[in-house]
Amino acid sequence: MLRGAAGIAAAGALVGTTNLPAAARTRESTDRHCPFLEGAFMPVTEELTAFDLPVTGRIPRELNGRLLRNGPNVLGLEDPRAHHWMLGDGMVHGVRLRDGRAEWYRNRWVRSSQVAKKLGEFYPGPVPPDDFACNTHVIPYRGRILALQESGPLPYELDGELNTVGTYDFRGTLEGAFTAHTKYDAEAGELHALAYYPTWDHVRHLVVDPSGRVARTTRIPVPDAPMMHDFALTAKHVVVFDIPITFDPAAAERGDPVPYVWNRQHPSRVGVMPRTGGAVRWFEVDPVFYSHTLNAYDEGSSVVVDVTTYPAPFYAAGRGTDGPSANGTGRLERWTVDLRHGRVRQRTLDDRPQEFPRVNEALVSRRHRYGYSAAAADMSVAYLTTADGNPPDRAFSNALIKHDLLRDSTQVHRLPKGAAAGEAVFVPRDPADRRAAEDDGYAVAYVHNPDRGAADLVILSALDFTGEPVARVHLPGRVPLGFHGSWIPDA
Repeated sequence: MLRGAAGIAAAGALVGTTNLPAAARTRESTDRHCPFLEGAFMPVTEELTAFDLPVTGRIPRELNGRLLRNGPNVLGLEDPRAHHWMLGDGMVHGVRLRDGRAEWYRNRWVRSSQVAKKLGEFYPGPVPPDDFACNTHVIPYRGRILALQESGPLPYELDGELNTVGTYDFRGTLEGAFTAHTKYDAEAGELHALAYYPTWDHVRHLVVDPSGRVARTTRIPVPDAPMMHDFALTAKHVVVFDIPITFDPAAAERGDPVPYVWNRQHPSRVGVMPRTGGAVRWFEVDPVFYSHTLNAYDEGSSVVVDVTTYPAPFYAAGRGTDGPSANGTGRLERWTVDLRHGRVRQRTLDDRPQEFPRVNEALVSRRHRYGYSAAAADMSVAYLTTADGNPPDRAFSNALIKHDLLRDSTQVHRLPKGAAAGEAVFVPRDPADRRAAEDDGYAVAYVHNPDRGAADLVILSALDFTGEPVARVHLPGRVPLGFHGSWIPDA
């Protein structure tokens, strides 16, 4: 998720050439519980390539492209006590669909200089600053495939078979940090980013124009170097979430893998800035951990943002485990910023445990009706597990969720015990059909199949969300729970 100064502290944790099995790594740890190295999170230890994948059901012939998903998959970890999930080396998993067939599955580590060294491979060219195997997102951009990270590293470009091409700096125009959560406005042809870095006294709103260059950078002053994992975009505004997770120089000095802390002295607030740049209006909100944006839009004199949040405090560095720690589970909320009266209304839309909200990408920054999210029991348990290894005394389920935000209702596609679900990406049935319904398409996700001990690519009809999957593509290996991905349609 983050890098920046965290990379300075974590550099020692990400060295070594011994690719130990995950079970052996876990056994080595005697004084620290490592839920993010176990179960659905357990890293895979090899790169696979498989062709003509078996399918249950029928793959829609209009699905021609690749479903890619990025996530941390630590390589060569020598000491689990120094591990943090968010700093694992990025690995991209992908399935290629064409003409009703699943042509191939591949998983590949992103070849940063350190990953290349661990694999005994040559790293071409000079090593860029803050080099890291980007582990958080993978997106299509103007015919390229980019693996993304926040707070420092340049994106890494991949080819169509997931091989690493090299770093990408938007034609030499990107200076400083980038983000993992870009927003692409299809109508304007603009890619937006909000970048932060531990040594900055500001965050930067970046606009990449249709030519592929960073055309505008707006610096937004903020105190305490906060972590800003995501943001929101509307047709008129940029929405900034300034929450009390801030850089801790003392933690960095100690060598903590993630030197960010919950800072009770830092105000919780939302900033709204004109999309063209200018002054930011700040609005205080109740302390909460803002996680991800589903989407946002303008409504009269208000800005409406649908987000996932966790109750305060939230510990990005964890509390003795090898990943983030929470006092509760993620839920879906609507934040309405009333610009006329200067206030923010926060309303819970769905309080069941969930994460990774997504929308039909054609509607980013415009009014939406539907959203999709994932509930993974393993993730809820890992976030709530204490340092002594005691998981919460409660039951969680696995499911994919479709939200109808106009009717304030949900449809839940329930999954079996042990079937941990990753992020669901919406794929339109016909992207060229401007008259199609917003949900005329498919929700696609990687889901663990406990009967096979491997993953399936599950394809659901968004119009029949609770029905049987249209197709299940059976992969030859596991896809550990990770972060974000995209549908990369054929040109």
